[in-house]
Amino acid sequence: MTNNKKVLEYVESTAKLVNPDNIVWIDGSEAQYQALTEQSLANGELIKLNEKLLPGCYLHRTAVNDVARVEGRTFICSRDQDNAGPTNNWWNPAEAYEKLNSILKDSYKGRTMYVIPFSMGPVGSPLSKIGIELTDSIYVVLNMKIMTRVGANVLEALGDSNDFVRGTHAKVNIDENERYICHFPEDNTIISTNSGYGGNVLLGKKCFALRIASFQGRQEGWMAEHMLILGVEKPDGQIFYVGAAFPSACGKTNLAMLIPPNAYTEAGYKVWCVGDDIAWIKPGPDGRLYAINPENGFFGVAPGTSMKSNPNALLATQSNTIFTNVVYNKDNSTVWWEGMDKNPPANGVDWKGNDWNGTTSSEKGAQPNSRFTSPALNCACISSEFEAPAGVPISAFIFGGRRAKTTPLVYQARDWNHGVFVGSIMSSETTAAAIGATGVLRRDPMAMLPFCGYHMGDYFAHWIEMGANTPVDKQPKFFNVNWFRLDENGNFIWPGFGDNMRVLDWIIKRVEGTVDAKETAIGYVPNATDLDITDCDIDMPTLESILAVDNAAWAAEAEGIKEFYGKFGDRLPVELANECENLVAKTK
Repeated sequence: MTNNKKVLEYVESTAKLVNPDNIVWIDGSEAQYQALTEQSLANGELIKLNEKLLPGCYLHRTAVNDVARVEGRTFICSRDQDNAGPTNNWWNPAEAYEKLNSILKDSYKGRTMYVIPFSMGPVGSPLSKIGIELTDSIYVVLNMKIMTRVGANVLEALGDSNDFVRGTHAKVNIDENERYICHFPEDNTIISTNSGYGGNVLLGKKCFALRIASFQGRQEGWMAEHMLILGVEKPDGQIFYVGAAFPSACGKTNLAMLIPPNAYTEAGYKVWCVGDDIAWIKPGPDGRLYAINPENGFFGVAPGTSMKSNPNALLATQSNTIFTNVVYNKDNSTVWWEGMDKNPPANGVDWKGNDWNGTTSSEKGAQPNSRFTSPALNCACISSEFEAPAGVPISAFIFGGRRAKTTPLVYQARDWNHGVFVGSIMSSETTAAAIGATGVLRRDPMAMLPFCGYHMGDYFAHWIEMGANTPVDKQPKFFNVNWFRLDENGNFIWPGFGDNMRVLDWIIKRVEGTVDAKETAIGYVPNATDLDITDCDIDMPTLESILAVDNAAWAAEAEGIKEFYGKFGDRLPVELANECENLVAKTK
């Protein structure tokens, strides 16, 4: 499929190490995918679902010890430990290669090596990058087909270049004690062992599109961010694109596929999804920042996805989708998960493969981090600019987290550097998307804490530098949102979901300069009367309460920020230290 010497050397040297029985190059043809699907059905790796109700859909189950990203087993293997920084696990590259090679040795014996050439972003786009993933998992092949652009045309676009990311994945024995997800940013290399879960083995996703790409972006003058991209189309046809960063399971996919309230829809507003998870952002010829979604599909959290919470996402799963670790309904060969509806199957099989009666069981049928992998083009609100090689111009950056108190519904940063500060202090309760306790508050700058491929202090500095290199009149505005304020009974105050359009509307008006705001210690907060709450399940006094800024609470917050910033030592940009001191001064 290629004469690229570097690609051939990579494949041949890895094959010599892992010792496969066969090598199969993935050419992107439907015939090849169908043959691999049939093979997976025959060996039990996939279960075919009802072709009439869920055409082209399949169910997969991972091992019970392999259901989420493993941050404790994820490493940045930079030659200088300081360059990994205090928020990453570091491993000396020489030692890592030695250990990983010992695990990989002969690990494909009796298995097939699949060579997957893939493009992150539209094939041939100047904003795109190329990778080669080697794997012994058909599940990985079929998911990479959905999540990236795969095939011979990718190798044609690469030509003789050495600018590609090398990714090796081996299931080995799914031994959690020998599970490693390792990134070698200086070598453009990723190695993943002893996992079959998508977040650890679809190497184009977090591994390449964020950890490796964030390092590449710093070297090359662009940014790889854990951001959705959406377009808000006004009744006059003008579209404003925003990038928004949220930790996993904090409403990110719901916002990316938002359906506006009836009043907005009737007035002619529309929301278009460019991407639900990752944005690559580069300066354009006009001085503005442009973004592409490097992915080709959605790797969404299933539990909680419903016709109420996110109809566009649920409908996108109705064809050509791979479901992982959800409930199988034996009565009609469909799937179910908690939060889908109130009708769990009585004759089901849970995510572990055990018979499950959802009408009587106290145990959850779907794993809390169960997933669906769906083609982006399945989404009814996918943007016409989804494949645009030049990307879309970004007018605003939005940061958000899950905070019960303190953080108001929405506020705007004063300028670029203050916006970087706002992103850097993001905090949210942990979720089931990562191994560990849930409900624990942690700082998660720009939602990149688990995904930044180098020292986070240098990452902040890169954000500051990007602003310095962008003309002030071309810079996106910065905002922070918090959909998750709780009342005294622990209930969410803001209705969320489609009603988040009301906040987006205010954000766009601030970008346009058509609405005023009041300045507070933390930035600009809306006048409550400027948020349209017509037919919204909230009254004006309650809205005012979640827009209020408590200076005492923010003074206490500043102490936590200082403690967090202390991790970065002299690599914390002085601009952010100054912003923290400014917050302290303004809360007095």
